[in-house]
Amino acid sequence: MQRKAATFMNGRETAENAKGKHPYHVVSFSRGKDSTALLLRMLELGMPVDEIVFCDTSVEFPQMYEHLRQVEQYTGRKITHLSAKYSFEELLLDYTPRIRKGSLHDHGLSFPSARVRWCTRWLKTDVIDHYVKNLRGYCTPVQYVGIASDEAWRAKNKKYPLIRWGWTEADCLAYCRKRGFAWGGLYDIFSRVSCWCCPLQSLEELRMLRKNFPDLWNRLLAWQERTWRTFKPNFSAQELEERFQLEEERKRQGLSVNGRCKEFRLALRDRLRKKRVEMSV
Repeated sequence: MQRKAATFMNGRETAENAKGKHPYHVVSFSRGKDSTALLLRMLELGMPVDEIVFCDTSVEFPQMYEHLRQVEQYTGRKITHLSAKYSFEELLLDYTPRIRKGSLHDHGLSFPSARVRWCTRWLKTDVIDHYVKNLRGYCTPVQYVGIASDEAWRAKNKKYPLIRWGWTEADCLAYCRKRGFAWGGLYDIFSRVSCWCCPLQSLEELRMLRKNFPDLWNRLLAWQERTWRTFKPNFSAQELEERFQLEEERKRQGLSVNGRCKEFRLALRDRLRKKRVEMSV
């Protein structure tokens, strides 16, 4: 897939002057707790930071954009904004990649899954990697990524200072909170703050999305009606809505909503079966 041409928002003159002879230090900034802690600590230690880049996936929580502005104000550094050629919604519903000998898939990519995480690749890693690759025409880029020590298995061939420092995810969050960063309360609701529509979220996190961000939840329901893969392997977004409604009803009645409870499972099965019949009429 073609990408937007990489554009230097800041630091280009520095990169051009390097002429490939000197390292050019680039921090990948997802705006989450780990990458924020990485950036702030590198600056506090006086480590070289020539450029800070982030990819806008188009499905970020609104609070993440405010957090970015706060980090720019706190550090006094401008952050380079990158994005893919297509938005998440365009890829989800409309994009038609060639799959074999000129044939086309004409229903969009649909929701990503644990095995097919096209979102991570096309909206994040490919965009940043393409940008950093283009820097090599001016300098020798060194890329820093905020992966905490308790996720060291994710590390590949970039620089991971958090792992070297032994900082866990909890350490990173505490460090950022001490410096006044709160992400608009997102980390009080979710254990992780990535794309709001990520299918890999737990049921509890999806309950919180539905409760705290009804507009985003309704957008997810609308997407489900227009695409061919279910949001979760065993549940469409509409079926999750039915499940959550059933949970609320049973809680008001003092009944169990434990997924391991046979009574609840049977009630959910009957509810979903009834809903499917209604939709087929």
